[in-house]
Amino acid sequence: MATFLYRMGRLAFRRRWYVALVWAAVLAAVGLGALKAPGAADEEFSMPGIESQKAFDLMEQRFPGATADGATARVVFVAPSGEKVTATDNKKAVEQAVTELADGSQVATAVDPFQAKAVSSDGTTAYATVTYKVKASDLADADKTHLEKVLGEARDSGLTVEVGGNALSDTGGAGGSAEVIGIAIAAVVLLVTFGSLAAAGLPLLTAIIGVGVSMATILALSDALGLSTTTGTLAMMLGLAVGIDYALFVVSRYREERARGRTPQEATGLAVGTAGSAVVFAGLTVVIALAGLTVVGIPMLTKMGLAAAGAVVVAVLIALTLVPALLGFWPDAVLRRRARKSGSVEERTEDNGGARWARFVLRRPLPVLLLGVVGLGALALPVTDLQLGMPGDEAKSTSTTERRAYDDLAKGFGPGFNGPLTIVVDAKGADAKAAAATISKEIGATKGVVSVSAARFNEAGDTAVFSVVPSTAPTDEKTKDLVKTIRGERPGVESETAATFEVTGTTALNIDISEKVQASLVPYLVVVVGLAIVLLLLVFRSLLVPLKAAFGFLLSVLASLGMVVMVFQQGHGAGLLGVEQTGPIMSLMPIFLVGIVFGLAMDYEVFLVSRMREAYVHGETPGQAVTSGFRHSARVVVAAALIMIAVFSGFIGESDSMIKMIGFGLAFAVLVDAFVVRMAIVPAVLALLGDKAWWLPKWLDRIMPRVDVEGEALSRRPEPDSEPSSSADLEVART
Repeated sequence: MATFLYRMGRLAFRRRWYVALVWAAVLAAVGLGALKAPGAADEEFSMPGIESQKAFDLMEQRFPGATADGATARVVFVAPSGEKVTATDNKKAVEQAVTELADGSQVATAVDPFQAKAVSSDGTTAYATVTYKVKASDLADADKTHLEKVLGEARDSGLTVEVGGNALSDTGGAGGSAEVIGIAIAAVVLLVTFGSLAAAGLPLLTAIIGVGVSMATILALSDALGLSTTTGTLAMMLGLAVGIDYALFVVSRYREERARGRTPQEATGLAVGTAGSAVVFAGLTVVIALAGLTVVGIPMLTKMGLAAAGAVVVAVLIALTLVPALLGFWPDAVLRRRARKSGSVEERTEDNGGARWARFVLRRPLPVLLLGVVGLGALALPVTDLQLGMPGDEAKSTSTTERRAYDDLAKGFGPGFNGPLTIVVDAKGADAKAAAATISKEIGATKGVVSVSAARFNEAGDTAVFSVVPSTAPTDEKTKDLVKTIRGERPGVESETAATFEVTGTTALNIDISEKVQASLVPYLVVVVGLAIVLLLLVFRSLLVPLKAAFGFLLSVLASLGMVVMVFQQGHGAGLLGVEQTGPIMSLMPIFLVGIVFGLAMDYEVFLVSRMREAYVHGETPGQAVTSGFRHSARVVVAAALIMIAVFSGFIGESDSMIKMIGFGLAFAVLVDAFVVRMAIVPAVLALLGDKAWWLPKWLDRIMPRVDVEGEALSRRPEPDSEPSSSADLEVART
């Protein structure tokens, strides 16, 4: 591996024009394909294998058009204090507003609350449901403006008017400003780390090119492969992250080899042969983690994972080809200014902060290990109280009209009104009306049910649908228990009526998704960690180092999840982050956390420990190898971690609670994994194990293929001819 990549690096250096032109052609081709391809469709979220999804599919089959996905606006009218919305003036204002709402060019229906009996029992609150002919993402600005204008006029009459639904929701997604801020901070960190604008700019440039190629490819294939507008979100985030990291690793090793007196071409070859080998295997671990998302069984998540895996592959290829080509164009530009001005190579730093920290840990490994493990274990304790769910409008800021509409409806109609359950009765071969009446009566008598609507039948008369309003909020644990209770009553009711029924609706769907994701988390961890252990076994030819890496990763994930639960569910320190409403953790959060953090953690593990392995193979003692690894890699790993923390922390400032949660969780996970696990626990464990850390059973050593990541073959090869191979290289060699 090292020899092959060494030759690839030298070839890319020599043929830099060809490499640059090939990548420019690839970017242009996929960019043109993205412009010509049909637009990506909105993702239709589905979760095969759960009851609520089966019931929803049955509704689509038996009630064609009833589950249309047009935008909706639930307009809530609240009378002034001491008055009722049914009062003459208030009623007139509401009816006038509904009439004007119906005049929107894309409006399908606008239901009068007084005709639909959508008025609270105390007469203070009413709501009108407005449905549109198009999806929220396709809603014209003119119709949004019209809706806001009507709401403003109704407010002028003295009513309090708020609007829920998705008609006015921001469908553009988050991350634009956060990514710009993250890139800016990354540039500062790289500049401080390298002391050179070129060295700081090269990883950013190649990462942006890689993300451009990946995102254009996803857009070009979106229609053919059924990819959605959200598929590329994870690919962009991870492509930028690993793209910077991988280029950073190669450039750092190149500077180190130049400091040893190597010619630019030879330094490039050695950088790609050694650091490039670590990049290849770090990238493979990330791909394993992302491809493992297929285990969860959510089509949308599977597509996101595979698209992001493709982005990581592109980042690896760019680090191995385009980065050495750019080094060929500007071989001295990435060096520090002092080295460029003096015309000599940089002095090697034998004693730096990384080496001093390593010696500190080596002198007291047991206290460092215990402190790290106990500290992360304490942070992980709140995970035992983890509750998964899909937060809705109740989790938004009270400054949003959606949150205020939610609160007004809960106050006027009860907390369960915002999350009704939908019961689908399949009465084929039975008396549908009698079956629906019996099932409705049985469910209505269940503790925790406030009301049951009248049944609605399809044209064939063999299927009925009715709504059930719980007494508790959608994310309340009692609502989850109610769903289980209703489903538990099914055997007796079905034997009596000869009809079957299923529970669906947004609330039931969220409950089922949370349970399935929670059940999938352990298998996902087993698959990802198991395959990664095998891969790291090949890389390090050690039995204990991969196990230590997996254990450290689990500590990082559990500690991060614990902090997320502590802040977003239990509310400790929530105000500092602008979290106004605590509640269940987003169902997909643990899966995202495991996948992304695993990839980044293995990046740091492979790059840091491969330098230790390289030093150990070349004859240093275990303690000296740890110090050498930190001397050469600690600064780069710290820089990479700070960049990722900055990128993810930018999302904490978003108003959306789910995005805020993901940003906080990922930033904290990278913080503890890089600075506690990789920089403290890893050297402490290696110090305690000594030579045993690199032990591998002989029988296993014989059957395993040899992968030369540490570049042992490169150290044994004869020095290449120092004469430049072309006139172009002559100018480079003079530097």
